[in-house]
Amino acid sequence: MKALILVGGFGTRLRPLTLTVPKPCVPFCNKEMVIHQIEGLKKAGVNTIILAVNYKPELMTAILQPWEAKLGVKIVYSHEMEPLGTAGPLALARELLSEGPPDEPFFVLNSDITSEFPFTELLAYHRAHRKEGTIMVTKVSEPSKYGVVVYEETTGRISRFVEKPQVFVGNKINAGMYIFSKDVLKRIPLQPTSIETDVFPKMAADEQLYAMELKGFWMDVGQPKDYLAGMCKFLTYLQENKDKHPLASGRGIIEPVLIDPTAKISNNCLIGPYVTIGPNVVIEDGVRLRRTTVLEGVTIKKNSWVDSSIVGWESRIGQWVRMEGVSVLGRDVRIADELYINGGMILDHKAIKDTIPEPAIIM
Repeated sequence: MKALILVGGFGTRLRPLTLTVPKPCVPFCNKEMVIHQIEGLKKAGVNTIILAVNYKPELMTAILQPWEAKLGVKIVYSHEMEPLGTAGPLALARELLSEGPPDEPFFVLNSDITSEFPFTELLAYHRAHRKEGTIMVTKVSEPSKYGVVVYEETTGRISRFVEKPQVFVGNKINAGMYIFSKDVLKRIPLQPTSIETDVFPKMAADEQLYAMELKGFWMDVGQPKDYLAGMCKFLTYLQENKDKHPLASGRGIIEPVLIDPTAKISNNCLIGPYVTIGPNVVIEDGVRLRRTTVLEGVTIKKNSWVDSSIVGWESRIGQWVRMEGVSVLGRDVRIADELYINGGMILDHKAIKDTIPEPAIIM
């Protein structure tokens, strides 16, 4: 079975991290973002992953190649020479997706989402109703901010889509996870096309599109504040399934916390809740971390406080620094001692010697 993951975007919302690697390869809870999805697809019986790629394809290939052997999957790259939207990539990969038994469906995913990825259940539901497509939907508290999927609760058949409704019509939105029969490929031209606005309404009108509600957590992690919110949800999920996913514990740890075994944490630190620490990180005495991701090779010097932030690869935070307010450091950023960083988006290789009291982009 096959799956296509839409990884063609430039990841502008997650800069400066995506200036170093493509968004699907940004680490999320100590694995490349897309690897969490591929692991879930593998459990559902998928053995061929097609990545619809546009931005930095060579770098993406180099990063993900080792995972093919680790996970026992084949990763194929479908290279867009121009942006094709969210449906065009299916037409570009039509030949690959058409291979195999005619009744074998295929998955399609957005690359910047996190959840429990219940693809086995989605596959079973899709095969039960035997129509062209199934959308995974998720419940939100403020549906007026989204495009709402309106469907029959008893059957799952989708009747229509309402963009940012001002009057309540439902509270379920598209979760960016789909499964289709091969017939859907006949609907999609090889040109820039939106699956949400050009394809789905026609499928719904033909009574060929169904919805399955996602149980458990979900988050679009395509921008820093949502990345951190998604990290919190994912770590909570790991904490609830400790028998399968061991987390850090012990003195100075407020769970849930995920720490790579190669990280070195000194005395009198207080870590957590909701912290991810990557490989080869060095954290000196007296450091306080909360609701933060620390990527590979970072050093945080004595007595610094980091809250609600993402610290990019090989960066160095000096002594007695306070960093908060969804600050994001790119690769190899240097923060001098005793500074206050509030909402700073700091690009790669910058040396910061002055306080940043208000949110700002430092180029």
